[in-house]
Order: sequence, then C-alpha cells, then structure tokens
Amino acid sequence: MLLALLGGGAGSGDAEPLRIACSALGQQRVLCEEGAQAWGEATGHTVELVAIPNSATDRLGLYQQLLAAGAGDIDVLQIDVVWPGLLAEHLLDLGPVLGAEAEAHLPALIANDTVDGRLVAVPWFIDVGVLYYRADLLETYDRPVPTTWAALTDTAAYIQEQERAAGADELWGYVWQGRAYEGLTCNALEWIASYGGGTIVAPDGAISIDNPAAAAALDRAAGWVGTISPRGVLNHGEEEARGLFQSGRAVFMRNWPYAWALAQDEDSAVAGKIGVAPLPAGPEGHSTATLGGAHLAVSRYSEQIEVATDLVRYLTSAAEQKRRAIAAAFNPSRPALYEDPEVLAALPVLAEMATVIDGAVARPATVTGARYNRVSAAVFTAVHDVLSGESDGSTAVGVLAARLAHIKRAGW
Repeated sequence: MLLALLGGGAGSGDAEPLRIACSALGQQRVLCEEGAQAWGEATGHTVELVAIPNSATDRLGLYQQLLAAGAGDIDVLQIDVVWPGLLAEHLLDLGPVLGAEAEAHLPALIANDTVDGRLVAVPWFIDVGVLYYRADLLETYDRPVPTTWAALTDTAAYIQEQERAAGADELWGYVWQGRAYEGLTCNALEWIASYGGGTIVAPDGAISIDNPAAAAALDRAAGWVGTISPRGVLNHGEEEARGLFQSGRAVFMRNWPYAWALAQDEDSAVAGKIGVAPLPAGPEGHSTATLGGAHLAVSRYSEQIEVATDLVRYLTSAAEQKRRAIAAAFNPSRPALYEDPEVLAALPVLAEMATVIDGAVARPATVTGARYNRVSAAVFTAVHDVLSGESDGSTAVGVLAARLAHIKRAGW
C-alpha cells in the first residue's frame, strides 16, 4: 500500500512515520513527494506516501471504509472539493490551528471546507475544466477556437476528416472523460449548465435536471461517440484522454489544468503546438467549467495530530503553492499568487485560468451534503446510459430526476 518513505533526519528518532495519501494523477504524486520530503528534511520527520486510486470515486470509497472503521492508517488525506460534507465527522477542525492563515485562500473555498462551523480541510489547488486545442491544426485549416459546442463539433469533424485523408488514421476530433465515475459528472454538469439547463440540483435543494435544455446537452454529447470521439471514450478518465491528446491523436481535449505542463513537456508530441481556452457554450447558455481541485485534511484518528497539521500548513503555504504552479501548472488557491510576476512569467496561461475560475460552477455537493456521493452516482449512471445509446436525453433526465427525488425523500 505504501509508495515511498521520505524525509527523516536528525530528530526523527523512533517516531512513527507520518502517512499522507496523495493522488498519482499526472504529476501530483511527484509534487506531493517533493513537498513532503522538503518538509520532512526541515522538521526531522519521516513521511510515507500511501497509494490511493486515481479514480475519485474509488478513492472516496477507500477513505470512507478506513474512516468509518476509525482506522489511523492515513494521517493526512488529499480530498476532492466536494468531499468535506461527506467526510466532515471524521476530520479534524483546523480552524483553531490555522486562524487568520485561512483568510489568504479564496473565500469561496474556505466556505466550501467549513462544515457546521468547523474548517475540516484546507485548499491546496484549484481545478476547472478547460478546452485544450491543437493550435497548429486550427491554423492549418484556418479555423478559430470554437466558442460553442456546435462549432467544436463541426471543426473537430472537419479537421479529423482532412487529417485522416492525409494519412493520420488515428486522429480523433475530441477526447474527454466518459467513464461512469465522478469525472463524467463533471463533464455532464458543464454540458448541462452551458446549455442553460441548470446545475442538476439547484442551490435551494430543488431538483432541476428534468428540462429540455439538459436533455439537448446530453443528446449533443452522445452524438460525439463514434464520430468525433472514439467509442473507447466511454471508458476514458483524465489520463486516457491526456494520453491520446499528448500523443498527437486528438484535435481537442477537455481536461483539468494539470495536463498543460505535461503536454508541453519536451517528450510530448504536441509541445509548442497547443493552446487552452474556456469550454464552449450551448445555444442558449454560456461557457461553464466545473469547479474542482484538491484540499488537504487531517484524520481525527491520527495519532500525530500536531505533526500532521504542520504538514498541511506547509503544503498549502504560499511558497509551496507557488512552486507547484511554476513546476506543473497547478492553480493556486491563494488569490495573491495570480498576480505574482514569477508565477505569471512561468505560467502565462494562469491569466486565462483566472477568467475561467470566475465563471466556474460547483457540483451540488454542499446542498446535498452526505448524500452527494449517491447523487453523483445517479448522475454519471444516467448520463453514461445516454452516451452508450441505451437511453436518450429526454428519457434520461426524467429518470434521473426520479432517482434524485428518491435519494432526497428524507431531505438533503
């Protein structure tokens, strides 16, 4: 289960290693390892990195299993932005320790991490869905960056056809996350909200998914499968989509900001050939990006509460967030860093990210509380049925609304 043993210096003695669970998605494990090692060397503590699934759905299941048992296997947990309400009872209140330090983060994120007056996590980095595109191919075919889903569909199909005729048989127009997991909920929310179809569950708790705009958005996405997107997209997560795009086999890609630095790496087939833009809009809506990101929390069952809290403070500090932004394009949760000259020089795309973040939409996690996991599962299951041809948009949103009503029957 353990990935690596880090840090440890004079003063660590026979103390138990501190265990932290970090995602291995993209460069996340490496960056986490570097940060934890730097902290360990500075403090004399030893840190163990714990292997956790890349799939957010599987990772949450593992956390819930361990925490429900009161297990102290993990001291510091990387959690998704939508999990504070789900895991709050098992997490330490970091407010009394951090105090005014919390004010340096985006207020909306601190509010997200505050459950019943307890600060149960600290923002680490922000994610928003963005559109990656092959700037060289758009220039070759004199096509602008698409600002609507209709334009993306048309441009992707045209360039795919032209390139295949020229011998690029494996090129696809658009890749994204279509597997039945949390990532599909994120994609679906972007499609639906951008069509003016709401946010599945409204902020006041009303179930809002059953409407024509939401149905049309899902039908549009289903039309991509097998045309501009491979049928395999139904089993794709973030890394599968990135693999196709980074190897030069896709014109457009929906993904999180972490993919930028990897796609620009010297070993990437598309380095220097890509751009990033806000996701397209629907006919009656506007560009919408799902708000994502990672936060760090301390387990209530940790036997090293004070040390674990210090590691969280270090990893979410301005200096560490700046290092991660420059090294791997992770968006900071601290607004001041969006004006840092060194960060902007290394990551000019951050200016674009600030605009996308301003228009980001949150998943209905706060309003649905402990039931969010069931809500999301109902969403990605219904959407996957449409994408795979087992249902259509209109039928699916009606069925989904009924399922959500069943989940809500005792209240959110």
